[in-house]
Amino acid sequence: MDLGVGGIQALSELINPKEESDSDEDAPVSSAAKMGPGQVGPTKKNKLETGPKTMKKSSKDIWDDEEVQVGAEFDDVDDPRPQPEYDIVYKQSVMTEDIFLQMGNKSPATSSCEDIVIKIKLPDTKYADVELNLTDKFLDCRTPKYKLGIHLPHPVDSKNGKAQWDAQKGLLSVTARMIREYDFMNF
Repeated sequence: MDLGVGGIQALSELINPKEESDSDEDAPVSSAAKMGPGQVGPTKKNKLETGPKTMKKSSKDIWDDEEVQVGAEFDDVDDPRPQPEYDIVYKQSVMTEDIFLQMGNKSPATSSCEDIVIKIKLPDTKYADVELNLTDKFLDCRTPKYKLGIHLPHPVDSKNGKAQWDAQKGLLSVTARMIREYDFMNF
């Protein structure tokens, strides 16, 4: 194979390309190298932009609905009543094909559960003394001896909930259907 002088020089330039400049001025500069002491920390806003960008509603409300925590109206710091014992249990409806044939998408995980059951132990309490309030994200149960206010781990259908009272055990069981965003994937 005869390359000749021009071919050898071209091959040499491919293997070891010539650098055009040895100075640092031509080298690419990173964004961290451009940073000075004035750019450390959060960026400062212009004084013209400090005003609110959205207009407040014309109502006389102090807080918006998003700013008030759900169930805050039930909080009472000065109430001396103790909190009763309670358990939160998840419940799922399982059919024979789920158990024996394993044809369904159900698993023992809570993501496959449809209902949430809150079991509240209220010893020495009468059914007539129990006051129960269930919202989508909060459960409030009050008796003359006990007070319970809990934020639920998942939103529930509060309109179609069910409560059962066991007088012998002093146990109130509240069952509600959970409403979760990705339930269509689990069922």
